[in-house]
Amino acid sequence: MTEVNAVAGGLADRCRRAVRLAPALRVLLGSGARRPLLSFVAEGAESGAENNAAAAAAGPGGERLPVLTLEENADFDALRARLAAVDGLAELRFPGLGSFLPRFPEITAPGRRLAGRIVLVTGAAQGFGAGIARELAAEGAALVIADLNLELAESVASSLRAEHGPDAALALPVDVSDEASVALLMETVALQLGGLDLLVSNAGVLRAGSLEDMTLATFEFVTRVNYTGFYLVTRYGARLMRAAAAADPEYTADIVQVNSKSGLEGSNRNFAYAGGKFGGIGLVQSFAKELVDDRIKVNAVCPGNYYEGPLWSDPEKGLFVQYLESGKVPGATSVEDVYRHYVRQVPMRRGCSPLDVSRAILYCVEQAYETGQALPVTGGQTMLN
Repeated sequence: MTEVNAVAGGLADRCRRAVRLAPALRVLLGSGARRPLLSFVAEGAESGAENNAAAAAAGPGGERLPVLTLEENADFDALRARLAAVDGLAELRFPGLGSFLPRFPEITAPGRRLAGRIVLVTGAAQGFGAGIARELAAEGAALVIADLNLELAESVASSLRAEHGPDAALALPVDVSDEASVALLMETVALQLGGLDLLVSNAGVLRAGSLEDMTLATFEFVTRVNYTGFYLVTRYGARLMRAAAAADPEYTADIVQVNSKSGLEGSNRNFAYAGGKFGGIGLVQSFAKELVDDRIKVNAVCPGNYYEGPLWSDPEKGLFVQYLESGKVPGATSVEDVYRHYVRQVPMRRGCSPLDVSRAILYCVEQAYETGQALPVTGGQTMLN
């Protein structure tokens, strides 16, 4: 048993070291749309997948691609020089650590705005998150569909792979309110894909209620997911981005929180949600100042109401039902009354969609001179002073 534990401990140590190395290697291997995905196999792993992959790897003309052996403690300039000397690569082998296997996804539509970028969306198994993931995948990103519901996440990822290719999406489980779960998620992203370029912190929950009705347990649950969860994914996601930025002076990355119009103005009998969202904008501004020297921009998009999504329309737990039962809409006697009440408040006379939010996220990514901002996407319902 002691020997088994020692082997397991050794593999875990090699994986931890690989997590620190992978983002740097990935940016040294390519740039822009030609930046690869990078998977790691620890030395001593039972599968021997690194040898199988290297043996099978071939260039476009059928030629055998080289295996490059490197030192784990080499500086970035030395690594860059060694990598520049080879044309095509099957494997990066680090004795005592393991092997990194690069792969370049096929670019089916050149010029797509997120080609070559790894994008993680939390809460992406349904609703806004799934819709955002689909829009960003259409822009060429390699998506990580991260959600507490792994079965639903895999369904979304499978449909994206069918539409955009085998490297279009990977489903991984996460509870954003649990530090160990978030840490494992980011480690897995580094080991299976090589890093992270855009983090969309979308996971959130809402429980409406008055001061007298809401329990402390419910208040803390909402805050833990919406506020603490954003802190946790930023803490661990930024580590991968920093590692890449340290290796490549041209590298940039983005963190975007999907906030809410309730983060811009108070929300009657919805204080737990609004309070966490207000706090989220404070985190956005503070993280933006801290991470700017690592060339990581941090912004928020503040959507209006997505009436067609499960958050609003679920017949048992949706906001229409919650607001009807809590009396949030005076005089409403049906879900339809609540729906009409909210549509009338939007100058555009419709709800917000995942496409609207995705366009705002892309603006945050492409606007190189903005960080720490909260961008309303409300159809004019909430306007900044």
